[in-house]
Amino acid sequence: MDASRHQALEDDLRKQIRGDVCFDELTRAVYSTDASIYQIKPLGVIAPRDEDDVVAVVRIAGEHNVSILPRGGGTSLGGQAVGPSLVIDFSKYMNAIIEVNASERWVRVQPGLVLDELNAALAPHGLHFAPDPATSNRATIGGIMGNNSSGTKSIIYGITSDHVLETKVVLSDGAVLEFKELPQDQYEKRCEDTNAREREILSGFKRIIESNRTEIAQAFPKVMRRVQGYNLDSFTGTDSWNLSKLMVGSEGTLGVFLEAKLNLEPLPKCKTLCVVHFSDLLEAIRTVAAILEHHPSAVEVMDADVLVGARGNLTTASLCGFLEGDPAAILIVEFFGDTPQEVLGKAERLAGDLREKQMGYAAPVISEPTEQAKVWAVRKNGLGLMLAMKGDRKPVAFIEDSCVPVDVLPEYIGKILSFCKQRGVGVAMYAHASVGTIHVRPVLDLKTQRDIDNLKAIADYAFDLIKSYGGSWSGEHGDGRVRSPYLERYFGPHVYGVLKEVKQLFDPRGLMNPGPIIDPPPIDRDLRYGTKYKTPEVSTFYHYRRDGSFAAAVEMCTGVGACRQDLTGTMCPSYRATRDEKHSARGRTNALRLAMTGQLDSDGLSSQTLYEVMELCLGCKGCKSECPSNVDVGRLKCEFLQKYRDAHGVPLRERMIANSPLMGRMISGWKAPIVNLIQRIAPYRWVLEKVTGFDRRRPLPTYARQPFVKWFDGRATSANGSTGKVVLFDDTYMNYHQTQVGVSAVELLESCGYEVILARAGCCQRPRISRGFLRDAKLHGEKTLRNLDAYISGGLKVVVCEPGCASALTDDLPDLIDDDQLGERIAQNVLMIDEFLWGEIEAGRLDREFTSQFERILIHGHCHQKSFYGTTFMKDILDRVPGVSVTEVDSGCCGMAGAFGYEKEHYDMSLEIGQQRLFPAIRNRPEATTVVACGFSCRHQIADGTGVKAKHWVETLRATAPR
Repeated sequence: MDASRHQALEDDLRKQIRGDVCFDELTRAVYSTDASIYQIKPLGVIAPRDEDDVVAVVRIAGEHNVSILPRGGGTSLGGQAVGPSLVIDFSKYMNAIIEVNASERWVRVQPGLVLDELNAALAPHGLHFAPDPATSNRATIGGIMGNNSSGTKSIIYGITSDHVLETKVVLSDGAVLEFKELPQDQYEKRCEDTNAREREILSGFKRIIESNRTEIAQAFPKVMRRVQGYNLDSFTGTDSWNLSKLMVGSEGTLGVFLEAKLNLEPLPKCKTLCVVHFSDLLEAIRTVAAILEHHPSAVEVMDADVLVGARGNLTTASLCGFLEGDPAAILIVEFFGDTPQEVLGKAERLAGDLREKQMGYAAPVISEPTEQAKVWAVRKNGLGLMLAMKGDRKPVAFIEDSCVPVDVLPEYIGKILSFCKQRGVGVAMYAHASVGTIHVRPVLDLKTQRDIDNLKAIADYAFDLIKSYGGSWSGEHGDGRVRSPYLERYFGPHVYGVLKEVKQLFDPRGLMNPGPIIDPPPIDRDLRYGTKYKTPEVSTFYHYRRDGSFAAAVEMCTGVGACRQDLTGTMCPSYRATRDEKHSARGRTNALRLAMTGQLDSDGLSSQTLYEVMELCLGCKGCKSECPSNVDVGRLKCEFLQKYRDAHGVPLRERMIANSPLMGRMISGWKAPIVNLIQRIAPYRWVLEKVTGFDRRRPLPTYARQPFVKWFDGRATSANGSTGKVVLFDDTYMNYHQTQVGVSAVELLESCGYEVILARAGCCQRPRISRGFLRDAKLHGEKTLRNLDAYISGGLKVVVCEPGCASALTDDLPDLIDDDQLGERIAQNVLMIDEFLWGEIEAGRLDREFTSQFERILIHGHCHQKSFYGTTFMKDILDRVPGVSVTEVDSGCCGMAGAFGYEKEHYDMSLEIGQQRLFPAIRNRPEATTVVACGFSCRHQIADGTGVKAKHWVETLRATAPR
């Protein structure tokens, strides 16, 4: 489209819709990919506010002869959510539950609603929407319907089309139609009595089915997991038609969903798992048939690649306690029932049966709900764990969605493994063994022609096998751009011609998501990585020892979109506040990849456009642990900022933040009361805002009248070290701002019998690192680490109270400095204070009782603490105190993020992030509950947002005399 037509389209849209209209290069760039292997820049992106907006967008697009692509979470594995079209993103605004009827067990929803958010709202009614794809925490109902998704429980619940009762859609000509189940007489009556466009659709579709009924019935597979093409076989054996079953699975190629009425199922009363371990993958596959005789609700397979990845992943490693030994594969078998005894009996009978048949080497039964949740969390992360493989070769989705009858599943898997082995291609796999849909992913490097040829050869081979077995080419992930090229071969020219007739009937001008299903391009066109893609050599300050390079770290993002979930966890705070794709971790890594390869603009990694993407990254490190690929966007941002500062200079505010430890050292002491008073004066705050951009509404941190190090040196006595010696890292915040934290840390350690040695090692460099002053951080940080190493070489541990300082010392600086051995020693011997004490207790070196003056404690975990160290140690030690009740709020990021919340342009967003979960939890806490937050910034945010003064964990307990 030429520039004038492009501008005319944009102008018309801006005049007539209330939602977001985005035609900028940045937005188009970050929407050019989904979770598939493809990359196609859209014409523009629209986030409609309501149904009227959607209809207007479709109508205007038709007037301009522009194609439409509806999109939800962008988690498509087949490439359905990318194309050279006008993207309509429903996830930002059109995500409401319209109506719930619990007694009749149905719900009416908008298409942008995320499945887990729907089910969370339905849980109090004892109901749920049963299809459960692994991406349920970010996949939208519209996308789930578009794909005709299913999930782990399809053996009992079926697929999405079995649960969609009614749909409201808009066609490419702007016509709005409503589809629901109609008996034959009512259907025929509607063919005559309704409006012209609906008559045309209903009567035309009736003619198509009746003219080709026999051929359709013969051409479609008989397995339950079948979603390729259009669901024409749903209309060949019944006289009661619901065209919603046609719209479901049509991947946006026939129309756009406006809303849907969904069937709901009762939540299962009781569940139990049996996790069967195998030394051989094919043995696991052969065992599925025997397991199905026990009538489970799910049978899921995960191979060694996934399990090894799970054990090495920051999020899932702690969840893998259910694994025994090093299995080549496991089968997760679930049973539903009405009582705990019933489901336990089912699982134990299965385990006994398998032992008798000598199938598998272990079959632990897991009945505790929290332990079951850990198993399912590992399974749901299976896709991301596979994709976390280092290097250019990745498990690629293209034959992963095939479904075969269970009785031939072992033979099919065996032949695929053998064929791939012959071509030197590894394979990873996971998913739905119960229904013959195992997600097989050959490991390929699509930057090379050799592996692109392998992709096509493996696809051809797998396709022929699927056909010969009477299986389905697309089981739940849809056709997209990756499987559509095989549809004509699958159905034959006659039935494929029928599919084209359906497309012509609903979308005569071909404006609805062209590419999938009908007249697709070749499988290897528009690849995200192809032979023309070149991974650049980027000069960096970090070594990226874990990932291999900056570029490799960026390319670890595969687009699965786990950063877009909103119910639990930490990542991604700014996405949760804005609901903008560009402010998700996926959006940022996408922009970085495009910038470093020259696809964003001409300025590369010093681009102003890229700064707009990275600016709202809070550096929370949630992605470091919660992303299945452990993509550390915070680190990538710091690297970018150094390049950006080198190219564009450094503003005064950035210098002030980077040098805040120096300012603390200069001001604390006799000058502190004077500075603290000045900081409270309104004219001063007004001037500071104008000159530097620190928001005048945010109180600045006060300085300590007596620095902590002076208090420490002036003490009369100290512990005799009966338990041992330990080094306390005296960070900037305890030294110059909140000295009570340092005092309490010393008192706690000494009450445990430790002789406390003050580190006096220098700053951890967190302020410099977070603001992108990596050159200076590396220089000064190495001195800090060498000072700490002097203690470590003497056999001492270093304990830290501030989580941001701990992560700088154990994660950032070790990868910045050149001496990797020094970095490794630091990472192994610098600990959060709670982790140190718990380790001492577990080792039997600390055998004391603990006491606390607080009866109820509510913990808010610092983002870095949750990402790197966890909050379990704090809670476990407090749980040893008699009479203390400890809870933790699933609060995500507090929103302060160091200096972020002090900045004028970010002040409102900072408070909005805190308001999402943290502030309400604190305001609604039981009376006389003490709030604990280990982060200096967190405590300030809590005070500013709620008026509550939170304490550091070390302020809440002391040890008593030895037992």
